[in-house]
Amino acid sequence: MELSRRDFLKFSGAGMGAIALFGMGTQGNKVLAAKILPLKKRIGEKTTICPYDASGCGFIVAAENGKVVNLEGDPDHPINRGAACAKGSSLRQLSADNPWRLSKVLYRRPGGTDWEEKPWDWAINEIAQRIKKTRDANFTEKDKGGRVVNRLDAIANLGGSALDNEECYLLAKLTRALGVVYLEHHARI
Repeated sequence: MELSRRDFLKFSGAGMGAIALFGMGTQGNKVLAAKILPLKKRIGEKTTICPYDASGCGFIVAAENGKVVNLEGDPDHPINRGAACAKGSSLRQLSADNPWRLSKVLYRRPGGTDWEEKPWDWAINEIAQRIKKTRDANFTEKDKGGRVVNRLDAIANLGGSALDNEECYLLAKLTRALGVVYLEHHARI
């Protein structure tokens, strides 16, 4: 039997209409249809928003036993309707159970060629000391005209696009408290 494209669409539409009208009429058939044609996966799924470019695209994250097993665009989301840009497609890399994500501090001494593993406490203290040293050496209380400016021109903050709103807010508060004037992020807090 040879079908034209038009005949195929007619038969497909009629078949789906018959299934919808007669096949799911009873409660038992609805349960059977839900097993055969599930609308959502049965593992723990939650919706989330992409943190990359402030468009607000929606994603569905599927987790099983505390591990992310799937991440895909949300077809019900009004902004992206299930699609994902190149950055959104790489969203899986941000998950905590990504095997390629760095989980320890790596430090390369000035002029060095090898990376050393360092403890987190050492890294946090080292960063704090360097920020304090730079701020103390470069803080400007008054400009040449004698006006109070309280600014720090030697440190800049470029916020990462993987930060959520709360992290951006805290980072902006911290850098402004230090007197940083070169503060940029696409959230523009």
